[in-house]
Amino acid sequence: VKLVESGGGLVQPGGSLKLSCEVSGKISSIHAMHWYRQAPGKQRELVASITNSGSTNYGDFVKGRFTISADYAIKMVYLQMNSLEPEDTATYICKGDLQLVPYDPIPYDHWGQGTQVTVSS
Repeated sequence: VKLVESGGGLVQPGGSLKLSCEVSGKISSIHAMHWYRQAPGKQRELVASITNSGSTNYGDFVKGRFTISADYAIKMVYLQMNSLEPEDTATYICKGDLQLVPYDPIPYDHWGQGTQVTVSS
């Protein structure tokens, strides 16, 4: 099972980016997906989460600028980021709470490698 992020890059302050994360490999179901971020010298922090029922949760710093969405049928999760600020510069990392087989309902954490987002003029 692999999680692969894409969509990062360099953007000017006030700009937008849309990140994608694809889950590949055989799994039974997705319980929830999350976006984290980590900037150099800082702790990893939760950006946004979405459950398999569609409930979402955001870090306080998001302030309505980001939107998480998912299409679990194709095992994809997205993060639309608007009004980006230099403080949003970080590696954005996807995490999945994945059930691997039907007879084991416990979800296990799987992490991607991350995609770099740089906000700079």
